[in-house]
Amino acid sequence: MITPAMRQARALPTIETRTRVCFVGVGTALALLGLTTSVTLVFATMTATCAIGAMMFAGGIVQWVYAFGARSRGWIVFWIVSGLLYLAATALVICSPLFAAGFLTLFLAFPLGASGLARIRIALGWRNQGWGGMLASGIVSIAAALVIALGWPINAAWMRGLLLTIDLSFQGVMLMLIGFTLPDAGD
Repeated sequence: MITPAMRQARALPTIETRTRVCFVGVGTALALLGLTTSVTLVFATMTATCAIGAMMFAGGIVQWVYAFGARSRGWIVFWIVSGLLYLAATALVICSPLFAAGFLTLFLAFPLGASGLARIRIALGWRNQGWGGMLASGIVSIAAALVIALGWPINAAWMRGLLLTIDLSFQGVMLMLIGFTLPDAGD
């Protein structure tokens, strides 16, 4: 016999169902963004470089505002010089976006390799469900860091766009897989 409470429980999505839908939905969106980025690798690299330049410009302005608005004048020269350096870096990005993209691409190799080593260390110490995926992710990050460092400066125009494509696509697929493998509410 089905009670009214049972009918209501069936009508409302469970937390697991909502979570599954969220994982699959976000994963699908990320995978589609990765696919879209793959079509425009150089454009994605240049767009990211210009966005970084815009943030640097904003950072320089904020440092100037702080320098002239700070109550303590002891560090005013430091903040003015710091703001000028940010603005000079912005000018470099605007005047030579390919050079800036090359520098940023090479700089990307170091934290990418370090994060790969950290994930490998965590995976080897964890050995729970999913440790193999984390190990593989760390290995891929180290391989990407080596490809960037060894292929620089030739790969600078398209590499960050490619990495963004791979990152978005893999994040999307992993989230979809997690969503598809979540247990049902009754499990």
